[in-house]
Amino acid sequence: MTKSVFLRNLRDYIIITLGALASAAAIFFFMLPSNVAIGSASALAMVLNNFIPIPISVLNLLINVVLLIIGFILVGSEFGVKTVYVSIMVPFFMWILEQSFPNFKSLTNDPLLDVLCYVLIVGMAMAVLFSTNASSGGLDIIAKIMNKYFRIELGKAGAIVGVAVALTSAFCSDTKTVILSVLGTYFGGVVVDHFIFGLNIKRKVCVISEKLDVIVDYILHELHSGATLYDNTGAYNNISGKEVIAIVDKNEYRKLMEFIRKTDPKAFVTVYSVSEIRYQPKSKK
Repeated sequence: MTKSVFLRNLRDYIIITLGALASAAAIFFFMLPSNVAIGSASALAMVLNNFIPIPISVLNLLINVVLLIIGFILVGSEFGVKTVYVSIMVPFFMWILEQSFPNFKSLTNDPLLDVLCYVLIVGMAMAVLFSTNASSGGLDIIAKIMNKYFRIELGKAGAIVGVAVALTSAFCSDTKTVILSVLGTYFGGVVVDHFIFGLNIKRKVCVISEKLDVIVDYILHELHSGATLYDNTGAYNNISGKEVIAIVDKNEYRKLMEFIRKTDPKAFVTVYSVSEIRYQPKSKK
């Protein structure tokens, strides 16, 4: 292993550890006091704790271990070392918090605020894990099993499993808590998607204009962004021309659209949302 690979792996595991710690803290300080089962392995452990007198952290670890074993048998080894690491570290940090704050109640004394804080913190933590190509394991494993054997899309499978776990709170909680569990599970997925994809959203702007040279010059020298030119032929009049395509952020998009409106109000513009950009430079021979 080279030094650069070692340092990259070390950085990843430091980030993963912080993400696992944040998840454990959100579970302990916000989800458990509210008694709201927001679809996760930790939520299932919380519900089972009402019937099995074992610490929630231990139940969480047992659930994760069982799911990992089932996942390796039915799906294969695609979960990776990082997912196994997260599946162990979250319950471990929860156990430390249980020992440190044995009689902890709530920071907000309001179940709704607890749910909002939990969803926000876990959303950021999941985005951190996603950035290192790790996952939280747990219910993700069931979603992958459903995807492989029942051909259910991963997103839908995850939602089904999450809601199913949220509904188990009906065995030990009132109607209000069950509703909060289901709503928290739904909005938790929305927040995770926002932190993973929403913060990186860019715009792909495609422009056909009689003043294309001026627009390209503005993109390159004023916005200091890249652009690509393509040949095109109109199907209606069979006239050949060029189209420029540029990837811009929100501020650049606003400036570019204003410039196009002033330069050529008749320009034909299409805009697409782009959540990820990858660039692989050519290796030197």
